[in-house]
Amino acid sequence: MTPEFRHTGGSGLSEDPVASALVRSEVLFFVPDDPVRFASGILSPVYMDVRRLLAHPEWWSVVVRALLEEVERMQTGAEVVAGVAVGGIPHSSAVAASAGLPSCFVRAQTKSHGRAKDVEGAEVDGRKVVLLEDVITTGGSSLEAVETLQNAGGEVTACIAVTGYGFPEATQRFKETGVPLQLLTTFGQVLEAAERADAVEADAMREARRWHADPHNWRPAAAEAS
Repeated sequence: MTPEFRHTGGSGLSEDPVASALVRSEVLFFVPDDPVRFASGILSPVYMDVRRLLAHPEWWSVVVRALLEEVERMQTGAEVVAGVAVGGIPHSSAVAASAGLPSCFVRAQTKSHGRAKDVEGAEVDGRKVVLLEDVITTGGSSLEAVETLQNAGGEVTACIAVTGYGFPEATQRFKETGVPLQLLTTFGQVLEAAERADAVEADAMREARRWHADPHNWRPAAAEAS
């Protein structure tokens, strides 16, 4: 059984410890003058680089404990912990090691040499698998990983991500597959934690909220003015 952890008030974190851990790890990047384009095509003035957690072990440990709690709370019955390459691999490896469970990861592309496997590490055939991800945008890469695990004979009981942008298409796509999707914290909660910590300039925060209210139609203010 996965060990259960509880967050304590002595860490200096807010009521949303994962959101605060992300803010303290400086995962938020505001680029309104040079917006990023997600794989889905959505243009954004802000993005979350959750891989920065790995540079801050004190805050990463908060996230790993929260993932362990969520695996237990959701009663996933996990026999294998899988990670989506590459962002999910550190989290799945840490959670699996802490829980005493075997781990694997799902490649984005099959290797053209060696054993040419899509799933590396523990075997998933006939086993219940929980899939861990760092960030969910529209859910495309995560759902491809779900399909890969299922094709390898695994039963994916849940996908748990550290955070996500809250796009409704991700929720709908997971609903259609029948695989529960759970976020430890949301983009909106991360923004709130950043605001409480006074970690973001007011103009950047306003632009981030304007984007989040209508991400599909957002355009830079300069473009709209012209």
